[in-house]
Amino acid sequence: MDATTWDTLDRLVDWLDTASQLPAGEEKLLRILKVTEEAGEVAQAVIGATGQNPRKGTTHTWTDVQHELCDVVFAALVALRTLTPDARTVFTERMAHVDQRSQQRP
Repeated sequence: MDATTWDTLDRLVDWLDTASQLPAGEEKLLRILKVTEEAGEVAQAVIGATGQNPRKGTTHTWTDVQHELCDVVFAALVALRTLTPDARTVFTERMAHVDQRSQQRP
């Protein structure tokens, strides 16, 4: 991710912080829970894209699934940034860790 993405994330978190009327601790928890809400919307979109609900039929497209996955990423990044102002470093270091671990295959 480039610097523009992180700058945008900072603006979004500032906007959410300004709009919030909750105590910081509650806001933090709700932003973490938002990730789960968005993941549920991915599941709903997959079910809709595959027509697995016979009562509803096909209600979503795979493009909808892609958009919902992006919303999961956004929610997770907002939650991470809410937990630490150094979200960029935490994310970059974790990505490197996961990448390194993936290189160590048996």
